[in-house]
Amino acid sequence: MYKPKYELADIIKCYQSDFASRCNILKDHLRVLHAIEKCRTSELGGHVSQCDSCSHLKISYNSCRNRHCPKCQSSNREQWVESRNQDLIPATYFHVVFTLPQELNKYCIKYPKEVYNILFKASKATIEDFAKDKKYLGAQTGMISILHTWGQNLSLHPHVHMIVPGGGIDDQGRWIRTKSNLFLFPVKAMSVVYKNKFINMLSALLKLKEMDFDIAERNKLFGKKWVVYAKQPFAGPSQVIEYLGRYTHKIAISNHRIQSIESGKVSFTYKDYAHGGVQKIMTLECIEFLRRFCMHILPPQFTKIRHYGILSSRNKAKLRFIQFRLGINVAIIEKSNWKKIYIEKYHFDPDSCPCCKTGKMIRILSFSSIPPPIANLQILQINTL
Repeated sequence: MYKPKYELADIIKCYQSDFASRCNILKDHLRVLHAIEKCRTSELGGHVSQCDSCSHLKISYNSCRNRHCPKCQSSNREQWVESRNQDLIPATYFHVVFTLPQELNKYCIKYPKEVYNILFKASKATIEDFAKDKKYLGAQTGMISILHTWGQNLSLHPHVHMIVPGGGIDDQGRWIRTKSNLFLFPVKAMSVVYKNKFINMLSALLKLKEMDFDIAERNKLFGKKWVVYAKQPFAGPSQVIEYLGRYTHKIAISNHRIQSIESGKVSFTYKDYAHGGVQKIMTLECIEFLRRFCMHILPPQFTKIRHYGILSSRNKAKLRFIQFRLGINVAIIEKSNWKKIYIEKYHFDPDSCPCCKTGKMIRILSFSSIPPPIANLQILQINTL
């Protein structure tokens, strides 16, 4: 597999101290940066493997498993998508995006957990209200909501990607399809409802925090057009799975986007959506790069992927009944481990010997932190020959 030349961990390792001395960093952010820096290094422990054919020795280090780490998302993503594959319905699926105006970024920074929860609640309630209205559907639908907080240049841009099936369950338990396969609900009307719900919830939050919600600011937000947009509907369930694989466990920046790290600056690629999605290169001071990255570290235990309505866990039995009535037989599939996922998805066998290419690497020793000296491994290799 292709290994990027530069990694986020390299930036953290070299510039975390300067960043900490110049910026007021939260302890939770420091813990995340530390985890990413130590990921797949000797400080997290690991194991020694030996080829059963040529006796080649290999040291492998443990992953940090932090959800913000660029190295630790691929297998988690594929396992999650594999589970969602069993929840699909033979219907048109719609992709709706709810965004926040930049004027609210200051509240996202001050109260990230509370404001992002409001973003989830307001967008969910908006879809539910339109789905219940017989003018549009007259049924209970379901949603998979995914929070992203970043723009391509690492700026703060909170928004929710929502996948909604084109239908729902009515009061008699029947599956009702949307009146159109081209659009879900009117976007302009959803934008107004969503805006009102969010501002009312934010007002309640600020009152609880004993903060004044400036009337002029509130009126400006009410008068502003909030962006809710619906992308082209998916052609079928298979497209939904492909989409989810790209978006669910995405982080603010991947290692492959980092182009260079030199003279205290980092350059990375980004898509300029204001100019047709053209790929460009942005250069930032490493301290500023880390500051922007930390804006996208979520609060501890915060759930960034949420399931609502008929797609929620508590309604799993109702979903299975609807799938049965629609002719879908859901088979119980054994959960794949990360090695199987790498073989099937990336055509890479983690147990294959990198030396002889034919043997299998067998774990012979595990260690908690510092690996054993190479000399001891060589003795071990001689004894096993």
